[in-house]
Amino acid sequence: MRPATLCSPGMPATQATAADRPLLTCRQLHAGYGASEVLFGVDLELRRGQMLGLLGRNGMGKSTTIRCIVGALTPSAGEICFDGTPIGGEGIDAIARRGIALVPEGRQCFPNLTVDEHLRAFAANRAGQPHPWTPARVYMLFPRLAERAAHLGHQLSGGEQQMLAIGRALTTNPALLILDEATEGLAPQVREEIWQCLARLKAQALTILIVDKYVDRLIGLADHHLILERGRVAWQGSSAQLDADRALWHRHLGL
Repeated sequence: MRPATLCSPGMPATQATAADRPLLTCRQLHAGYGASEVLFGVDLELRRGQMLGLLGRNGMGKSTTIRCIVGALTPSAGEICFDGTPIGGEGIDAIARRGIALVPEGRQCFPNLTVDEHLRAFAANRAGQPHPWTPARVYMLFPRLAERAAHLGHQLSGGEQQMLAIGRALTTNPALLILDEATEGLAPQVREEIWQCLARLKAQALTILIVDKYVDRLIGLADHHLILERGRVAWQGSSAQLDADRALWHRHLGL
């Protein structure tokens, strides 16, 4: 791993204020599975209140990048810093307690817990936010979950499970919300509900890292985008830049 001072480029981590430094930084991140390397020097930066779209075709390293950030996979080289502190190699629980919450691909709801039990089991406000996410507040964001509060996880539709997965992550009151394949497999109407939810969360200045294939919708939400191609950063830039270069979509995203 690199020295901790590189968590805040240009100044030591002990001198950088929260406003000065990115909330999340990955520097020259390498990772893989056994002898198979997947990431080759990925650089990523996300500031507070921003939304970053992590894009690329299937198998290009998006989920591996997320697994490294949340502690599910230990990088083989490079540095991950969260709020000025190196976290690469920390476990999932330790990183979650730092304020990173994941909405995983496939939702991973517990089949034998009710909606309400899901939300209460994960609720925490470690940072002491004055207006924390509570189950009641999640029900306001997703009224359909309030109607299904007593239903078990396996009794929910795919869209309801995704709402529950987002609500469950929010009740941990994270500083960073990560969504892997945010609207994969959802009906168009449900996808629209999820997009509207994410727009409200962004308006509340929640920092978000999102993987999704619907680039046309991400352009209207995210501030910046990063495209991975075979484990390397092929392009990064603003929504306006991505919107203006549709050839880029076809070249790297197959759209």
